[in-house]
Amino acid sequence: MEKVGKIFKEHTMQIILFLVVIFFAITTKGQILSAMNFEALITQNAYVFILATGMFMCMLIKGNIDLSVGATVCLIDAIGAYMMINMGISVPVAMISMVVIGCLIGAVLGWLIAYLNIPPWIATLGGFLAFRGLGTKIVATASSTSSISVNDIKGFTNLFISHVPKEYCLWIGIVCCALFVILQVRARATKIKKGYEAESKGSLITRCVIICLIIMLFAIKYAGGIIDVKSFSDATGFAGFFVGKKGIGAILLAKQTSLGLPAVLIWVAVVLLIYDFIASKTVLGRYFYAMGGNMEATRLSGIDTKLVLFFAYLNMQFLSVIAGWASLAKLSTANAFIGQNYELDAISACIVGGVSAYGGSGSVFGMVVGAALIGVINLGMSIMSIDPNWQKVIKGVVLLAAVVFEIVNNRPKTKA
Repeated sequence: MEKVGKIFKEHTMQIILFLVVIFFAITTKGQILSAMNFEALITQNAYVFILATGMFMCMLIKGNIDLSVGATVCLIDAIGAYMMINMGISVPVAMISMVVIGCLIGAVLGWLIAYLNIPPWIATLGGFLAFRGLGTKIVATASSTSSISVNDIKGFTNLFISHVPKEYCLWIGIVCCALFVILQVRARATKIKKGYEAESKGSLITRCVIICLIIMLFAIKYAGGIIDVKSFSDATGFAGFFVGKKGIGAILLAKQTSLGLPAVLIWVAVVLLIYDFIASKTVLGRYFYAMGGNMEATRLSGIDTKLVLFFAYLNMQFLSVIAGWASLAKLSTANAFIGQNYELDAISACIVGGVSAYGGSGSVFGMVVGAALIGVINLGMSIMSIDPNWQKVIKGVVLLAAVVFEIVNNRPKTKA
């Protein structure tokens, strides 16, 4: 029982995500598992995964947050759209300019927070107001409709809204599974070789099987399925649940319309892999965790904590630019409303994914689970046509439940 309890404690959010998917699969009669909704899960939440990655790095340091990221997306998109449409500047130059401006914003915020000791929520709240105002002013000045359309700039939008042909999706999934298994086995072998504590073979095999099944499910959906629906039987009852035309087998594997693998998923995957490597495999990543654990001890050990904190907010704004690209390409227009509540979605993804609100613990993988859970809840409730106000209530309850779980889970046990 102790082993079962330990497994549940370590993988609580993954288990909850699985149960939530099952719940919505039943209540939506399998609609949430369609190829179209698999694509919607990524395209509608790409900005969450990207921004939450940066927010994760900030939150590692004593639970710091950045309230300005949504407003930064608004400002950066307004500037980029203005440059490409009104000024006729080429896509590469405009995108580079957006990165430079985003990094300058990050440098200013980082300097205010790290070197002037202004509380992060105050400094970024100022950005929340100022950047939104500037972005709104730019689009209002540039267009009588207070929006700038980039729909005709295919060189930009196709970077994010195009698709890898579905004929390649299964092969991509197989390659990704092979690479994941190889990396996991090598990581475990390295730990054993260096004398570190390593997970059991059973745990390794279980995780590899689960992750590979998820990867292949996405690959199958983006490939448009692998089995003709006519191949499934007309059986009902227990047998029909598995092999019937409306059974779980047909829902997961039957052929259906698909455009292929969304290009934005490649952007998201690259960002996640890079930052997972930084957080778990580099000295810089260890600095972040150390500062979250004990800021003063980290400083006394010779680490430039101010520089690390500066980098966290510079990096946050850099990722805001990438999220801005994805949002601008998806919506095809820059307006005053783009980026609204993005900062709240990013913070929620981190909290729900197990990133400590007090700093010092969490992982990119956990954050991904949190973002996916919120995305599935949003998608499921939309399919069920639940009132938007109730959707907000439910998401608020989920967020509070995650915080309460963290506090209770980490409370030291006292013996009677």
